[in-house]
Amino acid sequence: MNTRYRKSLSGTSLDYFDARAAVEALRPGAWATLPYTARVHAENIVRKADPAIIDACLLQLIDRKRERDFPWFPARVVCHDILGQTALVDLAGLRDAIADQGGDPAAVNPVVPVQLIVDHSLAVECGGYDPDAFAKNRAIEDRRNEDRFHFIDWTRTAFDNVDVIPAGNGIMHQINLEKMSPVIQVQDDKHGKVAFPDTCVGTDSHTPHVDALGVIAVGVGGLEAENVMLGRASMMRLPDIVGVELSGRPQPGITATDVVLALTEFLRREKVVGACLEFYGEGAAALTIGDRATISNMCPEYGATAALFYIDRQTIDYLKLTGRSAEQVRLVETYAKTAGFWADALETAQYERVLRFDLSTVVRNLAGPSNPHRRLPTSQLAERGIAGNLREAREQEAAGLMPDGAVIIAAITSCTNTSNPRNVIAAGLLARKARKLGLKRKPWVKTSLAPGSKVVELYLKEAGLLEDLEALGFGIVAFACTTCNGMSGALDPKIQQEIVDRDLYTTAVLSGNRNFDGRIHPYAKQAFLASPPLVVAYAIAGTIRFDIEQDWFTISAGQGVRLKDIWPSDEEIDAVLAQAVKPAQFNQVYVPMFEKRAAERAASPLYDWRPQSTYIRRPPYWEGALAGERTLRGMRPLALLPDNITTDHLSPSNAILPDSAAGEYLAKMGLPEEDFNSYATHRGDHLTAQRATFANPKLFNEMVRNADGSVRQGSLARVEPEGSVMRMWEAIETYMNRRQPLIIVAGADYGQGSSRDWAAKGVRLAGVEAIVAEGFERIHRTNLIGMGVLPLEFKPGTDRNTLGLDGTEVYDVVGERAPRADLTLVIHRRNGETVRVPVTSRLDSDEEVSIYEAGGVLQRFAKDFLEGTAEAS
Repeated sequence: MNTRYRKSLSGTSLDYFDARAAVEALRPGAWATLPYTARVHAENIVRKADPAIIDACLLQLIDRKRERDFPWFPARVVCHDILGQTALVDLAGLRDAIADQGGDPAAVNPVVPVQLIVDHSLAVECGGYDPDAFAKNRAIEDRRNEDRFHFIDWTRTAFDNVDVIPAGNGIMHQINLEKMSPVIQVQDDKHGKVAFPDTCVGTDSHTPHVDALGVIAVGVGGLEAENVMLGRASMMRLPDIVGVELSGRPQPGITATDVVLALTEFLRREKVVGACLEFYGEGAAALTIGDRATISNMCPEYGATAALFYIDRQTIDYLKLTGRSAEQVRLVETYAKTAGFWADALETAQYERVLRFDLSTVVRNLAGPSNPHRRLPTSQLAERGIAGNLREAREQEAAGLMPDGAVIIAAITSCTNTSNPRNVIAAGLLARKARKLGLKRKPWVKTSLAPGSKVVELYLKEAGLLEDLEALGFGIVAFACTTCNGMSGALDPKIQQEIVDRDLYTTAVLSGNRNFDGRIHPYAKQAFLASPPLVVAYAIAGTIRFDIEQDWFTISAGQGVRLKDIWPSDEEIDAVLAQAVKPAQFNQVYVPMFEKRAAERAASPLYDWRPQSTYIRRPPYWEGALAGERTLRGMRPLALLPDNITTDHLSPSNAILPDSAAGEYLAKMGLPEEDFNSYATHRGDHLTAQRATFANPKLFNEMVRNADGSVRQGSLARVEPEGSVMRMWEAIETYMNRRQPLIIVAGADYGQGSSRDWAAKGVRLAGVEAIVAEGFERIHRTNLIGMGVLPLEFKPGTDRNTLGLDGTEVYDVVGERAPRADLTLVIHRRNGETVRVPVTSRLDSDEEVSIYEAGGVLQRFAKDFLEGTAEAS
């Protein structure tokens, strides 16, 4: 370890590494201009990097250069159970592969601490109007996921450095914010105890939630997380670091959700994809950590990598509120002020680009109907064509029918909003006012409240608001990620049948962060994002055709009751907040949750795989076709795809329907339909998860067309050279049996959305060797490389349309692989013509080239591990 800049931290018994001194030694005066992100990376480099490369890496930060990679060593890995479990299944499979080759499987362990929170496996089968919903949903979760939970429990005792928080305790983001992140870490090394900034990667794109505390936390795919778990540096080039100056204050009645939806639209328009954002200014300083976390959480929706706020007095107040120890709170303030991470020390920071946003301009907003960055001011719903036809809707309701635009799901969901007590209290106060006026949810609306933290229940009870929410159907159904992740559960069969029989346009309204078509529920045609109080209001309205600002809910004392009549004032919200949210509540929840358990050890370092399991199966990444050479020759296209293909298209996470390929497989395996669960929960079994590849019914594969030439919607493919159209899974099976190498050709923003390693695993297992697109989402691109799939990017001005591709072609890729190398895509047309198209390799670093050449993250680790063992012996 480098000790050149190690110093004592005044007033403590700890040491720290003085990154400021290291930077100043190279370029006097440079530290004052460095943004917060660069300072945290500089400290990490000084403390952790090979001393021989420290100066060169620091100069990349100082001079804002992007000529070489520098290492980042995150302090920890945070996982939810879907990708976390999948990563640990991979490590268990890696142990088997190591043992098969004569190595010691027990030596394969995460090197950095891994915190796994079981929070993504519960479906809202029972809505919030059922007083026993929480217990019923948990019982169903445990029954459906017995195989998964058995494996996860084994990992807790089989692997070193793995801590597990069981189901029913909250979601990873809120637990990370309220408890797990210390903001400043302390670790022992051979020279003593060292203090340093907390950093983490997480297997969820919304991991930047905790950026609100000044913690660099980045969402990564499961494969990239595995790389960090196994002790490898995350190699990176200096990202674009963009300053976002916030001015003004929100107007009365404007929630943090309204602010973040406006910011999401603004930042998408300003093209911050892949950037690290730093929010500062008088507007940022006035935002609470709850408000900041709402903004940071939506980071992937505006496309950024991180969304940071400086450490300041708001940070300290939040740490006190959430029950952190007085010693830890003092350490955060002392370290931040000493080492140059306190807000005051960032006043001279300089950014290559600065964006400015006035919080006072924000109005009440929705987002939708299909994208989180498509903002809809509630004052403009009628002119945007959303609201309208209310008279017809009320006539249909009077006749006992669901109206056009019926809201079939209204959900207050976990991470974006319930980390913010003001938002939840606002919903409770609106429910109280509505209840007093006799307002109720419409009977076709499936309502739910799924907090991300058990503390939410305590402060709602303290304020007397939980009863009001329950009366409107918003009882607590889970402490988990639910509706926003497609786990909204089954509808009432009668309601579902009416939707089908009448071909109704139905919608969902949720306080989440994702509303892509087909994500929330198969029978919700579209979905809208809204603040928690607006979600309650729409449950009362019952239809998206209701003009939420202008139309009346009911008549009271001869007057129409409108939204403004039940909307709580800021003063009411703040009064309840001050009275009801207390540090003791956080300690009541988290002290027992994080009590250290006795150190048990599993009976064997190897997992005893259950052969009939459809949830957990030994992974195949070291055998069969995957063990062979990728030739990048003679590839046929599996699909030609348009812009904005999301990971939901590539590998959906929602409920498995019986007529799907996965549903048919589960039925053959003996599972009853009610226990099919979601695609997400089966990702530990590749035989089930493979059948989810491109299984989204909203897919448009341009190789499959109707008689009029329009693209046919559905999970479909055309097998060549026969030209036979079939379901996507049957096409994949056909090509797998032929050992046919495949390619995918796509438009812009390929792989946007949730970090989902199965979006890469599925295509690799299908035989896809390369994907050529106009552009890639950051996390998905790294996942592709982690699976040994080559990402290629068209040059500007060239795409599948300019080339006239129709799917009958055969493709080769030629050229030497190097970071961002120019390669040639050779297209052999059916008429005998050959076209040579220049493309850019999106192996962006030497590290990524190395991973790709090895066949993927796991393959390279196994090779390095066995070579290291051989050298040691």
